[in-house]
Amino acid sequence: MEQRKIGKSELKVSTICFGGNVFGWTADQSESFRLLDEFVDLGFNFIDTADVYSRWVPGNSGGDSEKVIGQWFKESKKRKDIVLATKVGSEMGEGLKGLTKDYIIQAVEASLSRLQTDYIDLYQSHYDDPATPVEETLEAYAKLISEGKVRVIGASNFEPKRLREALDASERGLPRYECFQPEYNLVERADFESQYLPIVQEYGIGVISYFSLAAGFLTGKYRSEADLSKSPRGAGVKKYLNKKGTSILNKLDEIAARHGATPAQVSLAWLIAQPGVTAPIASATSVEQLRDIARAAYLNLDKGDLEELNAVSAF
Repeated sequence: MEQRKIGKSELKVSTICFGGNVFGWTADQSESFRLLDEFVDLGFNFIDTADVYSRWVPGNSGGDSEKVIGQWFKESKKRKDIVLATKVGSEMGEGLKGLTKDYIIQAVEASLSRLQTDYIDLYQSHYDDPATPVEETLEAYAKLISEGKVRVIGASNFEPKRLREALDASERGLPRYECFQPEYNLVERADFESQYLPIVQEYGIGVISYFSLAAGFLTGKYRSEADLSKSPRGAGVKKYLNKKGTSILNKLDEIAARHGATPAQVSLAWLIAQPGVTAPIASATSVEQLRDIARAAYLNLDKGDLEELNAVSAF
């Protein structure tokens, strides 16, 4: 199993990251445990979640995914097998959000408690907090790193200017974001490639892409509006049901057939092969789905495959 370093840190991760947003939402605890066990058994080690997952679900209050992972750590004794990423900054209740030093120090304790661990491998700023100086946020992380509660830090959903500002501040003795988490996939290329790829390459930071399968669109299961009712995420892919989206799916079908693969595997393999990408994040709600996407880590697309996919998805 290939492993890649996250930025200039010492963290080494598998080329696929399991997206933990499903835990406590579309996968209950028992199914989540089966998925996590299978993920490790398949040779992978990288899991991404957030404190806010899945606060949007009626009856949930946030922290649901972290609690499931924490209970799995407790019962499986597999904490040492995992590079664990979680996030801070999204709203967890009235007055509970942002990237101030006080809030981060408060929020990390809640995450550690839910996760039943004494350290977080990759702690990420989920959304920027423009009202808080980047230096204050990095000072909070410096404290957590010195205390051994956090190993490496990352950022997600920052505007390019603020990401550069934070990276430049790190040159003045503060911890550095070693990872950036953007939306990036075959149907959403322009933003990352035009605005963020130059930054991550200049500073040498890792990239873990979210919505790597475009909310399931790139699996090929949504081919018409009638298909949108197939899952709770279906409504989010309606915007891709157009000429370009159809062309991309057709090309994925063609390349998948050549390799004896699936569209999802080809989509993830394309991401794994992209400059700057450390590992795409992908979710599964069944062991069968997980085994399907796991094969992407071993699918080597040739130059012609990549050129065809780049051409049909060009922006």
